[in-house]
Amino acid sequence: MPIPERLHPLPEELDVVCRKIIYLTAEAGGRAFLVGGCVRDALLGVPVVDADIEVFGLPADRLKNVIAKEFSLDWVGKAFGVFKIRGFPVDVSLPRRESKSGAGHRGFAIEEVPDLSMREAASRRDFTINAISWDLLQCEIIDPFNGRADLEKGKLKHVGEKFSEDPLRVMRAMQLAARYELRVSTETIELCRQIGMEGLSAERVFEEWKKLILKGKKPSTGLKFLKECGWLAYFPELEALDGCPQDPLWHPEGDVWTHTLHCLDAFARERTGDEWEDLVVGLAVLCHDLGKPATTVSGDDGRIRSPGHDVEGEGVAIRFLSRLTRQKDLIEEVAPLVRAHMRPMELFKARAGDSAVRRLARSVKRIDRLARVARADMLGRPPLPEPDTASLDWLLARSQVLAVKENVPKPIVMGRHLIELGLSPGPRFKALLNACYEAQLDGVFAGIEEGKAHLSKLLEKN
Repeated sequence: MPIPERLHPLPEELDVVCRKIIYLTAEAGGRAFLVGGCVRDALLGVPVVDADIEVFGLPADRLKNVIAKEFSLDWVGKAFGVFKIRGFPVDVSLPRRESKSGAGHRGFAIEEVPDLSMREAASRRDFTINAISWDLLQCEIIDPFNGRADLEKGKLKHVGEKFSEDPLRVMRAMQLAARYELRVSTETIELCRQIGMEGLSAERVFEEWKKLILKGKKPSTGLKFLKECGWLAYFPELEALDGCPQDPLWHPEGDVWTHTLHCLDAFARERTGDEWEDLVVGLAVLCHDLGKPATTVSGDDGRIRSPGHDVEGEGVAIRFLSRLTRQKDLIEEVAPLVRAHMRPMELFKARAGDSAVRRLARSVKRIDRLARVARADMLGRPPLPEPDTASLDWLLARSQVLAVKENVPKPIVMGRHLIELGLSPGPRFKALLNACYEAQLDGVFAGIEEGKAHLSKLLEKN
């Protein structure tokens, strides 16, 4: 992983803000450095989107007053001196010592130490590549743990033994390895094997999963690390994929775990940049074959099959995701995609009509999402050649014509139309609306006047 000779410059506005803060602290007798991820990204030539500044030599109250001369700020970490600059993606903090005082990533006693040495301040960080400081004014890099060399080697290595005090760092290793295609060092893997998921909140763990899905250049790298360090056991639905056999004729790549990794890498190569859509589709790709371990059988002909794994997988995916996140809306968007991930090919082979396409759209909410999941599934079978996407091309074209590519078919006959005919809301009211919607999906009518006519016929029959 070659590092550019010069650091990637900060965006202009961010650069101006950071330099101003650094000047202010210098005038007050302190010294400030850019630290952490922004330095790592600048070294790699990756665009920097936010910045962390660490200030030495000034106590928190003094630092607050100095910054407040030019910026509005929020003091979010009064116990250890962390300030957020309002309106800008910049955090300013003081060097500190941390000691383990309880369970989980929050169980730390923190002491603000303005005159701490730079080496000791950096020693509390997780990985060597995140323990590099940058003096923006003097164009000086301070790298006490050789993080720059590790970046050159494409290595992810922990700073020290205190790494194990925060179990969330194992999940951070997963997503960082995926985002930057880093090889986790043997020493770090061994240390991670000795760490348990004690006291970690689901919310914090899910944030790392989101980074893997949304930012991982090669998600398989992170997931392979998770298996290597034994943490796959904390996600049993995924662990069950490891060693689950597949028919080598259709899946020459190997077991379901290997297939899933290939599918995720294929998804990552074709992200859209829409974070919500990418998260929904990425999680669906991760979960699409979770039903196979419970359904895989070997037939008398020696062939391996997983009948009904798509239907089975929906429930497994819901259970898996419900432990990761409380975002019910997200789970509700992902689960139908798991259940329907084989439908594009099935409908194409059956030469299905428009009614089937409309009903599929109602089920999955967005046909374009389903096509992305199905495409990643097709691409996850190397060394098979580039797949035939005729089924996806057909489905996307039909859904575009039917105006259901990116949304559920909207009911044409609404409650107000029943009220206009003198009906009152109630069991019959709902039944009539449902009947009209089903007829609409079947193509019985396509406009409001036809819909009203159909409604009148239903009323005459009842």
